[in-house]
Amino acid sequence: MEEKNNMTAERSLEIIRESIERSQRTINKNSAIPLIWWGSCVVIFSLLIAYLWKDHGGPVWNLLWAVLWLIGYAGDWIIGKRRESIPTTFVGKTIGHVWATFGVFCCGVGMLLGFIGSGMLPMELIMPKVYVFGCITSIISLCFGMGTTITGLVIRNRIIQVCGLIAGIGGFFGALHFTGHTQLYVMAVVALIGLIVPGVTIFMQNQK
Repeated sequence: MEEKNNMTAERSLEIIRESIERSQRTINKNSAIPLIWWGSCVVIFSLLIAYLWKDHGGPVWNLLWAVLWLIGYAGDWIIGKRRESIPTTFVGKTIGHVWATFGVFCCGVGMLLGFIGSGMLPMELIMPKVYVFGCITSIISLCFGMGTTITGLVIRNRIIQVCGLIAGIGGFFGALHFTGHTQLYVMAVVALIGLIVPGVTIFMQNQK
């Protein structure tokens, strides 16, 4: 009886392992288009906001990042309707929680600083006599890279891991050398390396 129970436990563990690996493969396969989509959105909005900031009104245009999230999620919802469906698993939930946390933190900080930059909120409300907009792109780039790298680790994709490391660390230090609208060019490069490059690479692998 004990031997039978051990075999049953071993078989259960094997089934769980196979389920996780199958989920990882499916999520990895399905990640190509969403990565390209979100990366393209960030690149386009970074360049657009940089242009508007420079020539048409200053940092108030950072409020357009809220529009990016709406368009991004709408497009992601449409993409989700067409990709291969998978049952809800620990792997899928973990990745969802990682990016939900990234979105809440970065969107919250970015919008708050956007309101301050546009004059809708006084800087003294949260940052007495300190100007820290030079750091926000570095912080978001670092969070971006961490989210991408963790995603790559969860689904065991080395390409996503490496791109996340390069985008996060490179973006963090790179943004410190730029000010004002020019930091958005750094954000565009971060999105290109951290999202579009791995997305295109996975897409090409799926075509083989």
